[in-house]
Amino acid sequence: MKAVMLNAVGEPEVLQFHDIETPSLSTPNDILIKLKAAGVNPVDTKLRSGLYPVNNFPAILGCDGAGIVEQIGPDVTRVKEDDEVYFFHGGVGDIQGNYAEYKVLDERFVAHKPESQNFTQAAAAPLVLLTAWESLFDRAHLTKGQTVFINAGAGGVGHVAIQLAKQIGAKVCTTVSNKEKATFVKDLGADFIINYKEQDLVAAIMEWTDNKGVDVAMDNLGGAAIQETIPAIRHYGDMVSLLQPDNNIDWSVARFRNIRFSFEVMLSPLLFDLKEAQSHQTWILEQCAKLIDDGKLRVHVSESIPLEEAAKAHQQIETGHTIGKIVLEI
Repeated sequence: MKAVMLNAVGEPEVLQFHDIETPSLSTPNDILIKLKAAGVNPVDTKLRSGLYPVNNFPAILGCDGAGIVEQIGPDVTRVKEDDEVYFFHGGVGDIQGNYAEYKVLDERFVAHKPESQNFTQAAAAPLVLLTAWESLFDRAHLTKGQTVFINAGAGGVGHVAIQLAKQIGAKVCTTVSNKEKATFVKDLGADFIINYKEQDLVAAIMEWTDNKGVDVAMDNLGGAAIQETIPAIRHYGDMVSLLQPDNNIDWSVARFRNIRFSFEVMLSPLLFDLKEAQSHQTWILEQCAKLIDDGKLRVHVSESIPLEEAAKAHQQIETGHTIGKIVLEI
């Protein structure tokens, strides 16, 4: 099969197109998927560049995939041959990813793709759906009527989080850097939009919330952005971050406001083989597929690129200005 291989860390050009052996079923619960598309995520670029460790070379990156079930093991019950599926699996640790023509994985990881979406749209979805859902509902326990701040609202995770929050009746505030992104997040349902280049974040949020602060803050940036956001969270509020806090953060404001802080790393169920959590993630994909088919949720694909041009996709991701998602066509 054709696959994009990573033989050493470095710039995007280290991603090379090769012919390799097609994987085969190894357990009774395995399925073989003929991949049609693979999502590209920031974690892929961090692995490729050496910011995150790669356990084995050569490696195949790519956590998100969508395709057609071509073969099933004797104990498989959740899917059948020719089913169209989407999933989050591989591309981290020593697990083969999805920058390839075929993929083998246990059936427990796959969900039937939304019927209203093509494979490109479906492949863009899993990681951002799981991250946004787990952050808002499993970590921060966001509920109807609450206020939530989501930074980087036009990004992959951010634009999905806005929609999920609106689905349960929350009021959403988000940040953008320009008018194009402001229009984008407004169309998604954002109630209050802050241009962080022109406005003071905390002052704007406090004015929006009658000087109370938001009930929940979801951080998609990490580092210093965490400390910058804390003063805009109400007493006894929640903050969830996808990334590592800056080592120099002063936590005193968070402490005296009794703010509950959570981390969200949706890779953990795969990395540590947490089977119950893996099943929960598949359930999330099933619920999101229903929302997508009902027209209540969408994942924006900014561009689709041929598999052999994966390096181009990485270059664009690393600019930090992508709206929505980039997908590789296989």
